[in-house]
Amino acid sequence: MPTERVVVDGDPDEEFRVFVSLNGAALRAAGVPEVCWRGLQRKIRDEVYDAGEVFGVMRLEQREEDEGDEDGGGHGATSCQVVVTRGSGLSAADPNSVFLVDHAWTYRMDHARAQLSQVPGLLPRMAALMGVDFHGEAPDPHTVELVMERMWKHNQTYHCSQGSAEEKVSVWYIMDEFGSQVQHSDQPSCGMAPFYYNEGKLAYSVLWPLRDLQEGDEVTRDYAYGETDPLLRRCRLLPWIPFDLEDISSVTTEPPDSYYEAILRGNREQLPVQIQPHALPQDKTLKVYSDLPQVRNHLTHPRFTLTEREEEADVMWCYNHIKDYRKLSEERPHMMLNQFPCECLVTVKDCLAFMSRRLSGGSRPNWIPETFSLQLELPQFIRRYQQRQESGQDNHWICKPFNLARSLDTHITNNLDYIIRQRESIPKVVCKYIDDPVLFRREDVGMVKFDARYMLMLRSVQPLRLYAYNVFWLRFANRPFSLDHFDDYQKHFTVMNYAEGVVLKQVHYDDFIPMFEEQYPLYPWKDVEAELFKAFRELFEGATSRPAPYGICPYPSSRAIYAVDFMLKWSVGQNGERVMQPQILELNFSPDCDRACLYHPNFYNDMFQTLFLDQPEHCPVTQIM
Repeated sequence: MPTERVVVDGDPDEEFRVFVSLNGAALRAAGVPEVCWRGLQRKIRDEVYDAGEVFGVMRLEQREEDEGDEDGGGHGATSCQVVVTRGSGLSAADPNSVFLVDHAWTYRMDHARAQLSQVPGLLPRMAALMGVDFHGEAPDPHTVELVMERMWKHNQTYHCSQGSAEEKVSVWYIMDEFGSQVQHSDQPSCGMAPFYYNEGKLAYSVLWPLRDLQEGDEVTRDYAYGETDPLLRRCRLLPWIPFDLEDISSVTTEPPDSYYEAILRGNREQLPVQIQPHALPQDKTLKVYSDLPQVRNHLTHPRFTLTEREEEADVMWCYNHIKDYRKLSEERPHMMLNQFPCECLVTVKDCLAFMSRRLSGGSRPNWIPETFSLQLELPQFIRRYQQRQESGQDNHWICKPFNLARSLDTHITNNLDYIIRQRESIPKVVCKYIDDPVLFRREDVGMVKFDARYMLMLRSVQPLRLYAYNVFWLRFANRPFSLDHFDDYQKHFTVMNYAEGVVLKQVHYDDFIPMFEEQYPLYPWKDVEAELFKAFRELFEGATSRPAPYGICPYPSSRAIYAVDFMLKWSVGQNGERVMQPQILELNFSPDCDRACLYHPNFYNDMFQTLFLDQPEHCPVTQIM
């Protein structure tokens, strides 16, 4: 499809200036030299794919002798190299020494298996590109599985920085037969990067020489481009180059203070000045300013009234993150807020893992899955993966973005290459997948995964006062659980209320408890809940044990609610008995409370009465501490 041509009064210089204004920042970030930009703009505009005039793919066969093979012929393994074939070579200073590389397959992971199975010609092409034998016409599951296993040696990625949460999910792509054969080198001859052409809404890869090349020179690129740490480079190159990590410890420690300081700067959060707590008159009606329709539609408590004017509010309940606490603390110190400074330390998944380790001297408590930050702890994770592999333990892991909810861009696999390559997308943690979860028997389906959501109310940090709403919400998978088909969303995930065309199983909490206890008569829900509340207490004790930005800030005018999602897994108690162990999965800021309001119209009345009036006595809440 031709790209949209931008012509400004027929002036090619002005056309180029428009191209640079729209794409210059992306080209600089990708490392494309400016000398190539005009040539790139021309080739995109005119759809010039001229790499075949300059380069060629050379196939190499490496023969290995088999024992007992008398003729010494053995079996051969085929590899490829891309070389310069033009007699005049290639000059790095030539503005036209930039080349477009097409993408053979672009996809998001949740669609990969279906596309390989259904798109005509895709599976044979991918199988040939990846060296998978496939001679049939109809796609078969075995070949699809092999391609999905091997594609992590060929995958590249990019993601959109703007748009909805769904639009920000990482996009993966396989370059065409030419681009996919460019091999790795620590001293590459060329640079290569993805480039999204805004005007045409098309993605390419761009190739350019890093030095002058002669006929016969190999074209190589750095598969770990930009990584200067020697250990991390070797870890990132592990999908292609074996590396022994026996000398690396899998033990994780809390990051240095500079990590939390960088988070504060990155969030552009201004910490508040110190203020004195404000005594609230017992008979005062509080004015509430909120941009959240759920609050505006469901807050009916007589001690609160809504206002359209933020400047006269006693309570400000915002959907978006507050940034300038300093200004609020200086100008309106007694206006109460629904957020705490530095609360991202529990709502962002890597920090949640760090906070969980804090009270136990760096070791992981039993109420959170084993978790590694792929940004900070990749070597430790790889060593841990190898240890589990060597001891024959289950080695399925789940990769989750630091700061996306609803299971978006989440991946379950036991493929180490797959996990390592996730580091190239948006920042992620990798957690041990719960391979022995407590299941729930659905009459219509069978034994399925489930999780539950509790609402926590943080009233203050100093002193630490934490409540749990007694009403909780259940979520169920739609297909029986088994350790296979990990891209089957309805088998391995429970968030169904945002997916189209799937069943949303609804069970009210007070119906669920007797059903659960009937299925598991030795495990009363009150005992499960006691263990869960103990985990909540330990988490917030750790998260508030240090001053901001290393812990949640004790701002007296702050209050907050957090949605905590958890599962139950089978574990072994101190006396060898089988026990149910809660596993905290994540905490969400500003959670979706539609279901809460639908089934419990007083939900926000209870929240506001507990948090802002300090009257929890007549609300369905439990004080944890």
